[in-house]
Amino acid sequence: MRAALAEAENASALGDVPVGAVAVLEGQIIARGYNRKEADNDPTAHAEIIAMRSAAAVTGSWRLDGVTLYCTLEPCAMCAGAMVQARLPLLVYAADDPKAGAGGSVMDLLAHTELNHRVEVVRGILAEEAAEQLRAFFRELRRQGKK
Repeated sequence: MRAALAEAENASALGDVPVGAVAVLEGQIIARGYNRKEADNDPTAHAEIIAMRSAAAVTGSWRLDGVTLYCTLEPCAMCAGAMVQARLPLLVYAADDPKAGAGGSVMDLLAHTELNHRVEVVRGILAEEAAEQLRAFFRELRRQGKK
């Protein structure tokens, strides 16, 4: 999770919401990602999507068998849907997202019984550090008068 928090700092440095993700296979980080929506003008450039795309390239398969994704924030519906599609076995995330979380807070796509795959979830790892990273980012935006 510390590596994901470091990735989130990269997003913040670009003016993006500080969310980071790392994909781990057999104890090794095989892919990294951080939010790049603002930098790339791409609504799909979320940390999780970037990390999963990279992990798929590394493994040579869209099925992320054996991969654990660590993320600093609970995934949104788009990212949770991509995790289901990738057959991700395990997601570990830090902070809940009470406004847009699709891993159990607002909705739970990752455990939806009507979908063809369910993702095991571990939540709350380094949650306070991730939440403070987000709070500090938004405090600074408000201080600058930005939305």
